[in-house]
Amino acid sequence: MGNSLYKIIELVGTSSTSWEDAAKTAVEAAAKSLREVRVAEIDRLDVKLEDGKVTTYRARIKLSFKYIT
Repeated sequence: MGNSLYKIIELVGTSSTSWEDAAKTAVEAAAKSLREVRVAEIDRLDVKLEDGKVTTYRARIKLSFKYIT
């Protein structure tokens, strides 16, 4: 087994229902175009507000995938 190289990117997923769904949205969308997605780390959680009410949950994640040249 040889050495490996991984790239880390930052993504923001959104959801109208929860932070968990927001993170899942980002990971699943990235996995459609990236091969060998390995780890997703929640970096920051926040919400979008309108008229003092939460309208959107946002999850900023760091996602790593195997870098293939």
